[in-house]
Amino acid sequence: MDTVNIRQAITAAKTHEKATGQLASLLKARAHNIHHAVQLPPENIVPALLNFIIHYIDQVPEFIDAVDAIANECDIADYTEPVITIAKEFFVQPPSLIDGHNGLNGLMDESYLAHRLIEEVNDRFMSSYNTPLVPMDMTRSNLIIHHLIGEPFANRLDQAVQLIIDNLQSRDLVFVPEACREDRSQRWASDLQRWPCLVDNLSVNLLLNGQTLRVMIH
Repeated sequence: MDTVNIRQAITAAKTHEKATGQLASLLKARAHNIHHAVQLPPENIVPALLNFIIHYIDQVPEFIDAVDAIANECDIADYTEPVITIAKEFFVQPPSLIDGHNGLNGLMDESYLAHRLIEEVNDRFMSSYNTPLVPMDMTRSNLIIHHLIGEPFANRLDQAVQLIIDNLQSRDLVFVPEACREDRSQRWASDLQRWPCLVDNLSVNLLLNGQTLRVMIH
């Protein structure tokens, strides 16, 4: 399964948004309730948020293609494939809990699931082997999207990701020390320079522990 279907779904959702303004309307209604940690621009708030979300969604197929390519070259596809396959399935067969969410709104949920899946895999891998399995950190952007989706629904998406990760771990998929052989990890790190899409480069401010973190859109 490649990312062609995901890209087609994204294109269709963008066309749908241009015709309906559905997500823009939702964002307008939610803007005044967004968590204070998310620092919004003083004007044009909805276009800025919409642009942020579109870039967040666009990164999923780019990220999947990059990870697939590097993993095959570094001979660690056996470990990345279970995770990447599930990330793709979020778009091809979305879980029932996001039924009724369509267009960019639905893709925001699906993208959040995919990015959060990678984040959780990396967190558990780091705690065990002191290195990430997948070389991308979307933590800040995921926190912003969590706030934009809103609670309690975003928490339900997080719970779904936790169940998936627990299942992978219980079946000894992904979380095995062979994936962290030094020669593989060195090659993995060097190949990253060819894939600028693996940089968390989105632009909305996030205030954490009194410090403002900015992720830039190019």
